[in-house]
Amino acid sequence: MPERLAELNEWLASHFGETNFTLEPASGDASFRRYFRISLEDGQTLIAMDAPPDKEDCRPFIEIAGRLRPLGIHVPEILAQSRGRGFLLLSDLGERLYLDHLDETSVDRLYGDALGALAAMQACANAEALPAYDHALLWKEMELFRHWLVGEHLGLDLDAAEREMLDETFEALIANAQHQPQVFVHRDYHSRNLMVSDGRNPGVLDFQDAVAGPVTYDLVSLLRDCYIRWPRQRVAEWAKGYFHLALHTGILRQEHEREFPRWFDLMGMQRHLKAAGIFARLFLRDGKDGYLKEIPRTLEYIVEVAPDYPETERLGEFIAKRVLPELPKNTPA
Repeated sequence: MPERLAELNEWLASHFGETNFTLEPASGDASFRRYFRISLEDGQTLIAMDAPPDKEDCRPFIEIAGRLRPLGIHVPEILAQSRGRGFLLLSDLGERLYLDHLDETSVDRLYGDALGALAAMQACANAEALPAYDHALLWKEMELFRHWLVGEHLGLDLDAAEREMLDETFEALIANAQHQPQVFVHRDYHSRNLMVSDGRNPGVLDFQDAVAGPVTYDLVSLLRDCYIRWPRQRVAEWAKGYFHLALHTGILRQEHEREFPRWFDLMGMQRHLKAAGIFARLFLRDGKDGYLKEIPRTLEYIVEVAPDYPETERLGEFIAKRVLPELPKNTPA
């Protein structure tokens, strides 16, 4: 979109005046937003967000950033804005993605920081005015799996029993989500949206879709990440540690301990159905094939956990027998 880039350059020039600057792509994301890194003459770098108003609304980003910064969460500072044109000028949280720095020597420290920030958001960020992670939204997300991955990408024809199984499983996963305490939910809290920071770690990005929803959603997004995988027992230990942290901050109560592992496991299945569908949609609708390689890992989480619960056992079998075997010939390396 060269006309958008020209318009962005014009807006930045009006902001910086006589100061020279250069602009280069910083990152894209799974939406129509684009980010550019600005380099100034004095060596300072900033970030410009381009959110085309006909496709994206930058107001939620502004509103959520205003909630999180006072809590000490390390989110970008908004330095200038043109909401009508869909441009924001932001402080730069750097280029050190969690995903690129997670290894056996760093993971406990980095996840410890991320879990601490998550607890602060859940305990202190007011979720009451946020959109609800309601039945309709949870169902719509899981339908992405059925429509974009199973139907459009793999071309699988479901029989009546399979359609009924998915409907019943979706309802069970929604019931699990709605049974949990409802808190501030970032909704994309994972290793590609967290930045390693020398100061307040982590830097937190991509929070504009925040909702009021289940307490385990962001936790499972982080610990059963679609982009990096850790042994199941280790994940369980981190999740247990977070439960005790949530007790101390008042997010959870001792009576929740028995249900918490189930909440966590079933919430992960809802998220992974959604994510697998989004990855297929990004390829088919938006021409972004880089996410296809993440689909097997994402679905294998479900296959691993589903047999532990009667309401999801058939889903695990369906994915293992009908979906995963079709992926290699549809998924480029």
